[in-house]
Amino acid sequence: MIDLRELILPKDQLLPFLRKLKKESRLIAPVQNNYGDTLFTEIDDLDAVKIDLCHQPQASLKPFLLPQQEILASYRSDNKGYRFYEPEEEEDTIYFGVRSCDLTAVLYTDLVFSQPVKDSSYYKRRNQSTIITIGCNQPFSNCFCEATESGPYLEYGYDLQLIDIGEAYFVSAGRSKGADILDKWSYFFRSVEKEDREKRYQLLLEVRGKFNKNIQVSHACRLLQEHEVEEQIWQQLSSRCYDCGGCAYVCPTCTCFSVDDTPIDSNKGLRLRSWDACTSAGFTRMTGGHNPVDRRQHALKRRFLHKLKFDFAEHGKPSCTGCGRCIDICFGGVDITSFIRLLVKGERA
Repeated sequence: MIDLRELILPKDQLLPFLRKLKKESRLIAPVQNNYGDTLFTEIDDLDAVKIDLCHQPQASLKPFLLPQQEILASYRSDNKGYRFYEPEEEEDTIYFGVRSCDLTAVLYTDLVFSQPVKDSSYYKRRNQSTIITIGCNQPFSNCFCEATESGPYLEYGYDLQLIDIGEAYFVSAGRSKGADILDKWSYFFRSVEKEDREKRYQLLLEVRGKFNKNIQVSHACRLLQEHEVEEQIWQQLSSRCYDCGGCAYVCPTCTCFSVDDTPIDSNKGLRLRSWDACTSAGFTRMTGGHNPVDRRQHALKRRFLHKLKFDFAEHGKPSCTGCGRCIDICFGGVDITSFIRLLVKGERA
């Protein structure tokens, strides 16, 4: 009997397989647009687009699972007071071509929105999602997922994981949703042979030597548990920060938000949740106008300590997944790897 936890998908069967999945669910996958940008995109017609598995998507799954702005509820007032109405149910969605670092970010977001109680708005989308990842045989130029233990391949958390072994994909089911898909569409797959396992193992050995960046994330996390950061490091970083918020917007694990009630007219309105960021000037500003955080010196302090100190202390690992997007977007050169290098360098001095 074929083991449905691990199978082989020939590459010429990938598109027919995705067509079957799309008939039953919304399909999101990385697609390169006319401007050369690779973005996760809802696909209406698989024959009209080319799924891009060669380049890193410029944004993660965050805009889909935690939209930049979403309606939490609508409200109306009548002679009995205010009544609130939740949005309609979400549809089943398959996310294909997700990198390991981005799924790790989703698992972290699951944790954030499950405590102290589950966030119903987030979990409506999350529970309707199926995530199919693809392992990275060639790390992107600014990736350091190996240093954050979030890639290049995963051992858990995925519904299905694909690893490119040449003429086919080595497919593993990590959860029941994935196993059910392999069971339902088993005629697209063949059984795993010894040669397939050897190819996968060899790829894992090779990819670990391909990373361009040696970022000492674990060492930095331990240093932050034991020592205070020198003030001159915060000053040096903040002096180059332009407060654009780009790092928070592209970061797959930045989940801060604000909630506003927005009236439509005198009798009805919307309760909206919008992305916010601890690097934004208004994030800590109080009603009277006072800001307890010195923006000139501590613009990045909350962000970096949150990801590398506080999350490490609580969960045993940082909330940075090593995707490298903050490096790509920061024109001031004060991404999280710059902070780690300054921290480690200061310890050696």
